[in-house]
Amino acid sequence: MSSQRITQSLDTLFETHNSIFWHDVDSEFLTDLKSFIPNDVELVYLDETAALELKIRIEREPQQRRLFYSTKPQPEKIVDWLLDIRLQGKSFKADSTSILLDDLGLVSQSLVDYLKTRAKFFRSKERTERLKRFISPTDTAQQLDCKMLAVLTRADQPELFSILLRLSASMIVEEDVDFDSLPKFWQDIVSNDLEGAFWQLAKRQFGYDENEPSVRDLLFTLLVTDFVYSLNGDAPNALQHFVLEERNLAANAAVFVSRWRSDLTFYSDYNLITNKVAQALGLENHLTGFSGDDLSEVMTFETVERRIISDLKDRILSGAGMTMDAISILIARRRDGHWANKMLASNNDNNRALSASYDALEAAIVFLQLKEKYHDGISFKNAKQGFNLYQDELFLFDQSYRHFHRATEYVEPMGWKILHDLKQRIEDNYSGWFMPQLSMAWANVLEGESNLLATWKIAEVTNQYDFFVSHVAPLLKGNAKRVFVILSDAMRYEVAQELSDEINRKNRFKSTLSSMLGVLPSYTRLGMASLLPHKTLAYRISATNLDVMADNKPVSSMEQRHAHLAQQSGAAIKAEDLLAMGKESGREFARQHSLVYVYHDRIDLIGDKQGSETKTFEAVADTIVELSQLISFIANNNLASQIIVTADHGFLYQESALDEPDKSSIGEKPEGALHSKKRYLLGQQLGDHEKVWRGNTSLTALTNADESLDFWIPKGVNRFHFSGGARFVHGGAMPQEIVIPVISIRLSESESSKTKEVSINLLGSYNRVVTNTQRFEFIQGEAISERILPRTVIISLRDGDVPISNEQTLTFDSSSNLIDERKRSVLLTVLSGNYDRNKDYYLVVRDAKTKVEILRETLKVDLSFSNDF
Repeated sequence: MSSQRITQSLDTLFETHNSIFWHDVDSEFLTDLKSFIPNDVELVYLDETAALELKIRIEREPQQRRLFYSTKPQPEKIVDWLLDIRLQGKSFKADSTSILLDDLGLVSQSLVDYLKTRAKFFRSKERTERLKRFISPTDTAQQLDCKMLAVLTRADQPELFSILLRLSASMIVEEDVDFDSLPKFWQDIVSNDLEGAFWQLAKRQFGYDENEPSVRDLLFTLLVTDFVYSLNGDAPNALQHFVLEERNLAANAAVFVSRWRSDLTFYSDYNLITNKVAQALGLENHLTGFSGDDLSEVMTFETVERRIISDLKDRILSGAGMTMDAISILIARRRDGHWANKMLASNNDNNRALSASYDALEAAIVFLQLKEKYHDGISFKNAKQGFNLYQDELFLFDQSYRHFHRATEYVEPMGWKILHDLKQRIEDNYSGWFMPQLSMAWANVLEGESNLLATWKIAEVTNQYDFFVSHVAPLLKGNAKRVFVILSDAMRYEVAQELSDEINRKNRFKSTLSSMLGVLPSYTRLGMASLLPHKTLAYRISATNLDVMADNKPVSSMEQRHAHLAQQSGAAIKAEDLLAMGKESGREFARQHSLVYVYHDRIDLIGDKQGSETKTFEAVADTIVELSQLISFIANNNLASQIIVTADHGFLYQESALDEPDKSSIGEKPEGALHSKKRYLLGQQLGDHEKVWRGNTSLTALTNADESLDFWIPKGVNRFHFSGGARFVHGGAMPQEIVIPVISIRLSESESSKTKEVSINLLGSYNRVVTNTQRFEFIQGEAISERILPRTVIISLRDGDVPISNEQTLTFDSSSNLIDERKRSVLLTVLSGNYDRNKDYYLVVRDAKTKVEILRETLKVDLSFSNDF
């Protein structure tokens, strides 16, 4: 220590104390002692002066500043004649360790020898400065070791959990886990002689005590312990040696692994490391004897998720318990876990595929349960019953089929075969049962006693060509200043039903879904024209085109429709052009018109091409998102308070390839054919054919009698030809093509139009926690509906705001009116430790998205009884 530093230190001490005691045992500073002393300070050599004489001098001159110097150790208190003076003064040491003790702000002199053992750590000024941020004056050697480990691993907090997170992350090199090489952080720990302190910390926290400890073995032990701790049943014998023996400390391992999973910073690290550990353990082979129920609470390894999905898939295929209540509950639990959580799925292809696997299972349950309901087949008494049954329930076959295949689009690129046999079952039942059943039942409506083709009228059902008169004109004549009509090409009824539900989940939005009987043939030009305000519709035949005319004007192009609508103070615009205007320009555009038709094209654009028809269901998903955003843009920017969403036609789509039996071969086209597509043929004087249904647009689209066309459509779901793709088609008379959705949307400030998240309450009384694991049961206050939205929460036990347990996620989304079906439970694991049995601790429930606290219940924690056994 330099002379200048000694002088500065003594000056500082004399500012607050008159008596300073310096025991220089090694006589290191005896020669130069006087050069360190301030001018007005009296130097007293304790070894040469009697204690009584000193006391008298101090009594006579109490304000005199004195430095008491000795080359002997400080005497014991019982023989120290100057103890009273020493207690009023201050001790000074000039060795570097003592200065360091003061510099760190530590008060215990017993740490001097300890600091000497950590000399390597303090060689770095940067490490020392970072350590100061963690230090408290009363820290012990153990606490300082932990804080030094935190500094070396650059942990956020000086505690083992944070240190382990950083240490494990450092084992990942170029998206792979290297268990064989020592990570840099561990090398730093070893080079600073702190590996012993680390293993002591692991022993105290987890009970990990091995003769040859390693970070690799510790991670294996913690993860396997968490796996076994959550397992419903006996652990595989091959893994028993990895399980921590002390149950109360093993609980700490479960809490650590749970926090690791929930920390988004280390999300990818956790996935990589646990997959590597599972592979090394051969865990997949150890899971074959476990059911999904046995593994329901295990969140440790991805391979567990795959095992559960496989088990549930087998149960669905076997038809075991077709009510599927237990399966649905288990799926809901797994969605709240790490691997299939929808909120986290976008971060990782594997997690996205696992989440999608559950989407597929849920869609399959809906489909197969519905099929079971119609196990005797599908039939209608008349057209009205068939039309209503499709829009009330049968559309779910199409919707769940779409949801299933949309989900598999995320699963199959992973190379997984887990859904292959279930996919085949769904495809066989859709293409081989539902579509033929629906086709035969609907054929009886079209040409049987109902003879719908001869009238193209259904009681109490609006025809598509009356759309403007029935749906738009009343609004314009009423209180609506402006009406926006969104026309989405090929949006069939089941898609609109999903969109309507999505809109109703928006605050202040009220959506009502109804339907119309579409024009026939069900194709774009005729469908779009029928939706416009008009008095007459007609066909105009030219050498190059087959135009549909509204009030004697062509309305096929955007410009033509805009000109037509201008006569009604209206306008036509593409959806993307409206959105590109932004808020202010959009308002200015809207102010100029009382009626705006907004044209959206995604499904037909993608599906009606051979190169992209397999992306039809992806286009549907995009359509729902885009239309929802478009509706919000119109409403939230006050462009209109009345919005209607409808379509020109629907579509048929199947995943499996079609073959010759799906084709209605009509040989040569009839002489009068003018326009031929896969599902319809238009012309004049087409005549009859045994393989087709025929009609005239004057009846099915109300075109002028002398300006109408005959049409042929293949019977059932057949196609005339496959060129240009055959999976996605429209133009025919199947319900999917001609049940045209109409979504009426309005904004309201009334309380009934506002949405809120479902309420949650703790079920029962939990006054005291006496074991390391405690199950808590909650109840969802009301059923989910259009206005009552699902809610995901994070549940934990806390000491004030400090967590003392793992965190568990629960989603409350039941639409059941039965209370028992709205109950959810969660298992919390309490950190081992000393808890004051008289102190208040808290069960805390927070919203997963907003982190807002929605429930806090007081309880006591008394683990003393359980820890005795």
